[in-house]
Amino acid sequence: MSTAKDKARVLAEALPYIRRFHGKIIVVKYGGNAMINEELKTAVIKDLILMQLVGMKPIIVHGGGPEINLMLERLAIESSFVDGLRITDENVMEVVEMVLVGKVNPEIIRHINSIGGNAVGLSGKDGRLLLCEKKQSETDLGLVGEIKKVNTELLYSLMEKDYMPVVAPIGVDKEGHSYNINADDAASKIASALNAERLILLTNVTGIKGRKDYITYLNVADVPQLIEDGIISGGMIPKVNCCIDAIEGGVGSTHILDGRVEHSVLLELFTNEGIGTMVGHMRQTREGRIPS
Repeated sequence: MSTAKDKARVLAEALPYIRRFHGKIIVVKYGGNAMINEELKTAVIKDLILMQLVGMKPIIVHGGGPEINLMLERLAIESSFVDGLRITDENVMEVVEMVLVGKVNPEIIRHINSIGGNAVGLSGKDGRLLLCEKKQSETDLGLVGEIKKVNTELLYSLMEKDYMPVVAPIGVDKEGHSYNINADDAASKIASALNAERLILLTNVTGIKGRKDYITYLNVADVPQLIEDGIISGGMIPKVNCCIDAIEGGVGSTHILDGRVEHSVLLELFTNEGIGTMVGHMRQTREGRIPS
């Protein structure tokens, strides 16, 4: 009986959040351990299916770095990174597209649909979903793209028919050339274009580590100083910048979560305490998350 009461309490606590997010678009960047560990993979997918069943509109943007690395190694193709971005020549681009579109995306779709979801796989080339140009950088990154336009009509059409879009971050330019796009960037641009309620980035860290404890709420205005002080550093800088871009693009709030924690998405969205780091414009505590 006590277990049943605990379950009822959890559901009651989730109710205001379910009400608040009903009909809202939630973009989830799916990557890290959550894509590798089978138990975590199933937990994340169950979270997304539950969100869809209670009336939310989740969109998945997935990575696939480990699988790409493995295939490049098998084919003896060298690959290097600059500021977290993979330098992508034509040979690397062919492998990236083959792995993301031909392997990772269909596997996610099969997993979702096999346990009761209703998902459709896309790459950014389908219907020119992600129209991009070559990304400009001090170092020539090759076929790395920067998104200039998101075909929101295609995504809205799928969501209106209760499909969950699952997007592989391959872009296309006006001439039809393929480009490799960072999955965090793709998720941020898609969330902004759709005015999503939330952007969630699943990572392999607990959140943003502050001077003592992990930061539960990060105000956008505080980011430059935290970078200058070295509190936000390394690979966390581009993730936080993606969050800021999304906020400035109209997204309600953004969240950096530990994908190694089972059901981290539900814990962040449906509980008062949350988990990970929430990034937004207003100064507030976790209590500010609670719907009225």
